[in-house]
Amino acid sequence: MAAITTSAKTEQNTSGALAALRPLAVDVAVPLAAYYAAHSLLGLGLVASLTISSAVPAVRTAVALVRDRSVNSLALVMLVVNVVGIALSSVAGDPRLMIAKDGALSTVIGGSMIVTALLGRPLMTAGLRPFIVKGDAARSAAWDRLAAGSAAFRRDERSFSLAWGTVLLTECVAKVVAAYTVPVETMVWLGTVMLVGAIGLGVLIGNVYAGRIAHQVIAEADTI
Repeated sequence: MAAITTSAKTEQNTSGALAALRPLAVDVAVPLAAYYAAHSLLGLGLVASLTISSAVPAVRTAVALVRDRSVNSLALVMLVVNVVGIALSSVAGDPRLMIAKDGALSTVIGGSMIVTALLGRPLMTAGLRPFIVKGDAARSAAWDRLAAGSAAFRRDERSFSLAWGTVLLTECVAKVVAAYTVPVETMVWLGTVMLVGAIGLGVLIGNVYAGRIAHQVIAEADTI
């Protein structure tokens, strides 16, 4: 019976950790995928591609403001990135410059994640908490207690955002270097592969910390 209970809790923790990554998929991965699909695969212009990719974060930000009277941090960051990208679309340059400029998306997102984590207000917490707490009052109270009194919990919370931020910034640096050292024809598809690889690595590393956070919250809630 104990083995069955432990197995059930393990599965629950894993499910919670994976669910915690859904906001990243919706607020970051979907807009980025829409942008690269429109720009690289369909051949649409930069402004058109950024406008298309702005749809999801714009709607998510508006819904959060109207329904919850709050700001969806991840969606807002993506929206700002797209608006800045549209503003910079008039910058003329060779194809290599345009490829390097694509890395600005990862720079802004990754930088925001790192800065907010170092300031003690991790950007990813806004999306991580709802999918671990799942509207449960006991888990919500457990999260608050851990955030107030557990150094290990706060460290994992910061590490989740730091891991994602570091991966995305690394992808940006690699893309800028490759933009000026790899043939343009190769970068047309390699740039997308690099982004997908970075997101995949982020999922693997981030899931470790998300799993730890979910485990701590569930264990703390069960003590009440």
